[in-house]
Amino acid sequence: QVQLVESGGGLVQAGGSLRLSCAASGRTFSRYTMGWFRQAPGKEREFVAANGWLAGSQYYADYADSVKGRFTISRDNAKNTVYLQMNSLKPEDTAIYYCAANTLAADRTTVSYDYWGQGTQVTVSS
Repeated sequence: QVQLVESGGGLVQAGGSLRLSCAASGRTFSRYTMGWFRQAPGKEREFVAANGWLAGSQYYADYADSVKGRFTISRDNAKNTVYLQMNSLKPEDTAIYYCAANTLAADRTTVSYDYWGQGTQVTVSS
């Protein structure tokens, strides 16, 4: 069982920045695929970014087109934590952001992740 706790959401003006954090339990965090998803009111939960283990100390990062170049996903295995740095925020980025984990590989779909955090609200004002 993996527990995930997000933090770092809040209210920010358009063009501003926020950094989300997600602390995970588990002894093999370094091998987890970690993802960020978001869900705006009345919309389905959508993929934002993912960071997964490839081999050795190599990891990949994957981004939705809507956030590419503005958001950066990173991880600190010593702290069992994954981050989402969000820059140049837009009102359309407003949503509840969820951290997700899979102990194996995962793709961009919600069903490929087994564990979810409780979500953190991000609101971008225009």
